[in-house]
Amino acid sequence: MTEGPNAGALAAAERGERRGLFLLCTPAVLLISIVIFLPIGWLFALSFTTEQGGLTLEHYARMLHPAYTKSFQTTFELSFLVTAICAALGYPLAYLMSQVSAVWRAMIFVSVLFPFWTSLLVRTYAWLVLLQRRGLVNTWLQETGIVDEPLRLVHNFTGTAIGMTHIMLPFMVLPLYAAMTAVDRDYVRASASLGASPLKSFWQVFFPLTLPGLLAGVVLVFVLCLGFYVTPAVLGGGRVLMWSMSIERSVAVYSDWGAASALGVVLLVVTLAILWVMNRLFGVERFIGAR
Repeated sequence: MTEGPNAGALAAAERGERRGLFLLCTPAVLLISIVIFLPIGWLFALSFTTEQGGLTLEHYARMLHPAYTKSFQTTFELSFLVTAICAALGYPLAYLMSQVSAVWRAMIFVSVLFPFWTSLLVRTYAWLVLLQRRGLVNTWLQETGIVDEPLRLVHNFTGTAIGMTHIMLPFMVLPLYAAMTAVDRDYVRASASLGASPLKSFWQVFFPLTLPGLLAGVVLVFVLCLGFYVTPAVLGGGRVLMWSMSIERSVAVYSDWGAASALGVVLLVVTLAILWVMNRLFGVERFIGAR
């Protein structure tokens, strides 16, 4: 007989607690709405608006122009390539950091973080000095007799990929290192005690446990590459046109905010679609469920 009133009181208390939590979250929700969703909404509105204030699809129709499609293709090709290179270089480096002693780990960690202490523009121009026709790399290759003529390493796709890889690599290494240090080494020891070789223990035990960190690094690097501007503009020399550079050109050169907004909307929608597909195919919950 007493369970009904007690249950009702408990439910009322729970509803009151939820209302209190909602009220506590309201300022943060409003701030997020103002800082994030309001600019995105303004961006969408501009992409469908003419200079006279009317509605139009003209800005999106321009996306079919060969110049825009080429820029779009270059952006994603470069982003996929840099992400793949960062994954191939970052995983062994993060694995080395997780296996060495504390002293060596600290030295490698400082080396990984050191680029963050230097201006992005300075690092980009440093690569320009290294890779140009009379730069240090070409000079060394010619002096050692490896090549007879200077290689074209800047103002092209190759130089842009090299510079972006150097800048993006720490964003791949840090999530991987965090995932690797969280792996319980008893799992690897248990597989070894059951007769598994070190290579088999790595691929069947250690590597699957670090996949969430690898996926986090892949998503982070890929998204950052899509909106990259400084390094492609400097090392690409105007020959490597990224989507972000098309947006800047639409505003700075043509003062066409509608076209720039449409470019931004398309990039945002395609990025979200790719992230959704990656989450559906390789979502972290799949690895958790598999274990």
